[in-house]
Amino acid sequence: MIEVTGIRIPLSRLDGSTRCETRACRAALQRMLRIRPGDILQLDLRKRSIDARKKDAIVVIFAVRAKLRGDEARIARRLGRSCRVLDESPYTLPSPIPAPQGQRPVVVGAGCAGLFCALALASAGLEPLLVERGDNAERRGAAVRHFNETGELDSQSNIQFGLGGAGTFSDGKLGTGTKSKAHRLILQTLVEAGAQRRILWDAKPHVGSDVLPSVVTRIVERIEELGGEVRFRTQLTGLDLRDARVRGAVLSTGGREERVATTDVVLACGHSARDVFELARDLGVRLERKTFAMGVRIEHSQRAIDRALYGRSAGHPALGAAPYKLAQHLDDGRSAFSFCMCPGGYVVAAASEPGGVVTNGMSLSDRAGTNANAGLLANVFPGDLPGEDVLAGVDLQRACEQAAFQAGGGSFVAPAQLVGDFLRGEGSTCARGVAPTYPRGVAWGALDDMLPLYVLDTLREAIPLMACKLRGFDAADAVLTGVETRSSSPVRMTRDKDGQSVSVRGLWPCGEGAGYAGGIMSAATDGLRTAETLVASRLA
Repeated sequence: MIEVTGIRIPLSRLDGSTRCETRACRAALQRMLRIRPGDILQLDLRKRSIDARKKDAIVVIFAVRAKLRGDEARIARRLGRSCRVLDESPYTLPSPIPAPQGQRPVVVGAGCAGLFCALALASAGLEPLLVERGDNAERRGAAVRHFNETGELDSQSNIQFGLGGAGTFSDGKLGTGTKSKAHRLILQTLVEAGAQRRILWDAKPHVGSDVLPSVVTRIVERIEELGGEVRFRTQLTGLDLRDARVRGAVLSTGGREERVATTDVVLACGHSARDVFELARDLGVRLERKTFAMGVRIEHSQRAIDRALYGRSAGHPALGAAPYKLAQHLDDGRSAFSFCMCPGGYVVAAASEPGGVVTNGMSLSDRAGTNANAGLLANVFPGDLPGEDVLAGVDLQRACEQAAFQAGGGSFVAPAQLVGDFLRGEGSTCARGVAPTYPRGVAWGALDDMLPLYVLDTLREAIPLMACKLRGFDAADAVLTGVETRSSSPVRMTRDKDGQSVSVRGLWPCGEGAGYAGGIMSAATDGLRTAETLVASRLA
């Protein structure tokens, strides 16, 4: 098997279908290697990206893996560095260990980190107990729809909590800036569970918030088939710690508490499980402040974004809805950046506590919505926070969310302001060209009383500069909806090099909530890594 990168296919030769892309890559590879059609025994798309730097000559760039007839090493040398013979072994789930020792591990949180951690532990024969405070996918979806329609919040099952975690309702984006052999296994697991095969090669893969519920449900079924147990509506309320070691977990289901004896608890609780942060702090678990980010959701017409990025080729079926990623570093050391950009998507109501408005974004699998939206955020550094409490970042998040709730007039209506008015420091009274998609409705006005001044100043300075990179980003009729506070955890549960808490043996902080990941792929990878290390500790 060989891997060939840099196969450039003009947009004019593609129609948006996988069959067409595979056929075009096969023909191109045949020409590049100077071989006959029958010499390519197998060809798999491995990566797909778009080069739109020249809008009048957009090309799609592929990497492929192919099995050839003949001496692959000799044939590969014809392309030099753009072609290599593969000899790497794939990353796999752990095999059952010979004789599992000790009680079954408890994994707290069924987001991407917890799901993949539990899957790996179950594969190793450790029969993990995976607990999730929210509902399964079907009931969670019903709770979210009910909240959107009525404003009646279920604080245990919502956009933040429930099977799949926050990622289920944020488009299921699988892009990552990290590298790991585990990434392929994660993608293949998602495909086997029902995600589109295109995520295996798209440079910016996503599953879609309409598809993810069934995908994560199938992963749960696989965990159970391997001997694991999954409980919903079950919350971690205490830890039994003796001699700085885990001896048990206290779980609450329907108001009934139960102590589960275990020597290993994986905390994969997500960035919004504030009660778990408080529990850990009060038990003396080592926590530390970390940099996080806050801001707003920005919405543009998707058609305008398509034109800005693709020019006259906008709308071509091989391109789809255009995504963007922006970052702007300022002279004062602060920066603003886009986050969780949702092409053809919707702003969602992501509250998990009464009296606080939180926004996020999502797209469905077809990304066919009228608007594009993204988080527009600025960093909050540990030094920005007052006092000594390690959870001061949580207090700041909550204060901003409550201010947004008050500004919206209650019932989880969100405050909104037009970009043009925001830049001029004026309040807004209505929408112009872009209709906001936040489902609970918006209250027009100004956002200045809902975020710290350093966040507001950073966004005001950065937006015009970002427009130099993406034409129209500062469009006067673009909509800002507040507030976006849950992009990442404001705390880190400090762990040592073997993945356990530095203060409690048998406590395994994991994923985004623990401060060790920043998206679905990195969180799932951290879950697998944690499971791998935990399994090794059982064999030591």
